[in-house]
Amino acid sequence: MNELAIDVQAVHKSFRSTQVLRGVTLQVSRGKTFAFLGRNAAGKTTLIRSLLGLLTRDDGAIRVLGIDPQREPLELRRRIGYLAEDQTMYGWMRVEEIVCFVAPFYPTWDHALAAKYLSDFELPLRTRVKHLSKGQNVRLGLVLALSHRPELVILDDPALGLDPIMRKQFNRDLINHLQGEGRTVFYSSHLLYEVEPVADEIAILDQGRILRQADTESLRRDVKQIVLSRAALNRAHNQLKILDERIDGDHAAVTIENFERAQSVLGREGIEHRVVDLNLDEIFEAYVAGSRRKSPDAVAQPELQPLI
Repeated sequence: MNELAIDVQAVHKSFRSTQVLRGVTLQVSRGKTFAFLGRNAAGKTTLIRSLLGLLTRDDGAIRVLGIDPQREPLELRRRIGYLAEDQTMYGWMRVEEIVCFVAPFYPTWDHALAAKYLSDFELPLRTRVKHLSKGQNVRLGLVLALSHRPELVILDDPALGLDPIMRKQFNRDLINHLQGEGRTVFYSSHLLYEVEPVADEIAILDQGRILRQADTESLRRDVKQIVLSRAALNRAHNQLKILDERIDGDHAAVTIENFERAQSVLGREGIEHRVVDLNLDEIFEAYVAGSRRKSPDAVAQPELQPLI
């Protein structure tokens, strides 16, 4: 069996003169929860729709569960579950009716599992979909996406409209019902605090390009903030891989990649410094908005801001 659930190689996609995906390459192993991170308009939904066979790529190759989504979109959709923030359902149907309506489309539909999800999520079976709350709609969408026991679940910011408490509840459901069963989850989001507890691996997309892909723990070990004197930074500057730097008088705080090598450089130079661990949100910000961020199409970066 192919160990990759998703294999994307050098994919390009444009809409008229606007380049949305620019040579995107990423791989997702089976059984992993993979967080696909990017700001709004970074190209996340365009790639997801390409994975589903809903958009035709301009160049490059995609395999999802070993299938080219452009050639066999229906076969692929039988084997995956998909839930998006803007997903619409027939509002006039009752909850139990829409479950019965969707079931025949999937040969592997598990009625007992659907009933379990409906009970676990406390969904009112006789209520019409249009009368459900936002949170209930998300949970119903999850029932429809999971009850055929998909090999891969793709979530495109599905809980975007929920309040923070409901978002945490959604992620708890995600952990209980997907990770516990060893499913592969491809979770797109721009809210980092919610994916940090559940993600095995992440990819950061910005301006249609992958800036970094790594497992979560490796990323935390590799990207750190270093606080040191401004004079010391000048001595070591060219030897550090800097993502972001902030100056405050005679002191500086720099966010760097390749922390292990940076430690060697600073030790060799005899530079005193303090190390600050970063969370995923801070790492993401350094990659997509850091003062050292450069791209052929990037806009000019603002002046460095003083430390607070």
